[in-house]
Amino acid sequence: MSLGRVLVVDDDKNICELLRLYLEKDGYGVILAHDGEEAVVKFNALKPDIILLDIMLPGIDGWQVCREIRKKSNVPIIMITAKVETFDKVLGLELGADDYIVKPFDTKEVIARIKAVYRRVGQSSAESEIKEVKYDKLSVNMTRYELRVDGKVLDTPPKELELLFHLASNPNRVYTRDQLLDEVWGFEYYGDSRTIDVHVKRLREKLEGVSDKWALKTVWGVGYKFEVAETNE
Repeated sequence: MSLGRVLVVDDDKNICELLRLYLEKDGYGVILAHDGEEAVVKFNALKPDIILLDIMLPGIDGWQVCREIRKKSNVPIIMITAKVETFDKVLGLELGADDYIVKPFDTKEVIARIKAVYRRVGQSSAESEIKEVKYDKLSVNMTRYELRVDGKVLDTPPKELELLFHLASNPNRVYTRDQLLDEVWGFEYYGDSRTIDVHVKRLREKLEGVSDKWALKTVWGVGYKFEVAETNE
């Protein structure tokens, strides 16, 4: 039985076939696309559960594919890139990607990251108890993967929701960036602390000024905390 469908987007057919081999061996269904236009078409038609997306593609590049998908879906996206500059990593995260892997990659690392995503999604859907934290004008519901701010549902990538839920579930506790990478990503993460900064920045764009009873705060030289002025009822 398939554990879920993974859309693999890369113009290198050898990489696609390698990933297909390992993913299918682990029980995942695999959809392949070799350029950006094909990726968008197959995403719309086949509704994959997660996307492995190369940046350097013929025609529409990975950045634009990510933009197009984020207009209509919060499906997890893991960017695959041969570039290692911080700018590329940060840009991918800014556009709504949940993670990135740098070529050449270890297929075991790819599988581990995909499994971590499925583990989180599977746990939230399997639990009968609703996983939700509420504060003044704020609700973070991990059962439905929904962020509601001042009564409105905001489109939010899964990783942003998980980070906010983790912080809001532990109000006034200070976390270092490394702690957040370990506890939110849920496995050994090969990224850097800028990943957390980018996600916090995007969350602040959604949350700042909404309420004076809570705030997403920077603790300079340490990390971040979800500060609550008074007990939530």
